[in-house]
Amino acid sequence: MKSTLYIAFAATILFSSFTCKKENKIVIHDIKNGETSIDRDSIISFSKQFIGISYLYAGNDPKKGFDCSGYVNYVFKHFNVSVPRSSSGYKNLGPAKKAEDFKIGDVLVFYGYKDKSIIGHVGIICEANGMHSKFIHASSGKAGSVTISDLDSDHYSKRYYKCVDVLPK
Repeated sequence: MKSTLYIAFAATILFSSFTCKKENKIVIHDIKNGETSIDRDSIISFSKQFIGISYLYAGNDPKKGFDCSGYVNYVFKHFNVSVPRSSSGYKNLGPAKKAEDFKIGDVLVFYGYKDKSIIGHVGIICEANGMHSKFIHASSGKAGSVTISDLDSDHYSKRYYKCVDVLPK
């Protein structure tokens, strides 16, 4: 009986060393490399909870509303990932990824709606398929809320600037 309890206890300890969940922040430990990475599916699951939350200029609170960068910042902050609070902060952030390398959880960066010389919008890839990907974002447009859009739509493909990976390596 003691050996059965010991084995169950040891299995519990061993399993808990593979994944940790602390304050709703999911972290996966890569035993081989000793590195920590964030599960991209968890980012998307968390981000989808806010679909329908109203757009609010300078908003970063689900109880009041989000603007695009406030939403992206809020999602990644939940996973202890620091990203710019302003969309313009993404202009020089990280190297641009090739379309074939897009992954869910990457951040899409767009020029402004009226001014193609400034960065004006950001969103998170939720379905990766190169330039046919879908992304979740706080839209000030028709939706007026957190929504999912197609990167290859006329509205967004014309404004596309780059895609960056903001997750720790």
